[in-house]
Amino acid sequence: MGDNEVVLSSDEELDPIDKDGQIVGSNCGVEFARPPKGIPSDGTIIRRAEMYQDYMKQIPIPSLHGSLVPFTSWQGLAKSLKQLYSQPLHYLTNVRLKQWDQMRIGSHDEYQPLDTIIHPVKAEAIIWLMEEVHRLTSSHHHIAKLWVSDPMHDAFVDTIIPQI
Repeated sequence: MGDNEVVLSSDEELDPIDKDGQIVGSNCGVEFARPPKGIPSDGTIIRRAEMYQDYMKQIPIPSLHGSLVPFTSWQGLAKSLKQLYSQPLHYLTNVRLKQWDQMRIGSHDEYQPLDTIIHPVKAEAIIWLMEEVHRLTSSHHHIAKLWVSDPMHDAFVDTIIPQI
């Protein structure tokens, strides 16, 4: 059984639920795995990921960009771009940028500001290109799978504020 599973026995008087969240009858003393309380089922996560991906597809990539934003890290640049353009970045983009920052740890230029290594206009273009790929082509099933495996995934999902 996985780390997020809890074993329930017939003493708890709960009916088993299949992978689609449907009750399948009496448990007759057989143990069944369920997600612990507070953790959404896979079906719920898939629906959340689908709604998230559908919404992210609707947000247009800024057509005018290329500002000279100073930055020392990929995540720092991302934060500045989110503020500058008033839009979220995709979960997958945020995760990738964190990985890129982590890749620098231990390198000879680890403490050198990133904007002295990669021109700010190029760095911004890289982020928006990656963002377009993530917004337009990512599967909500893939996102849900990643979310299930990472209990801290919400830290990389930007708050989405619909424009009125």
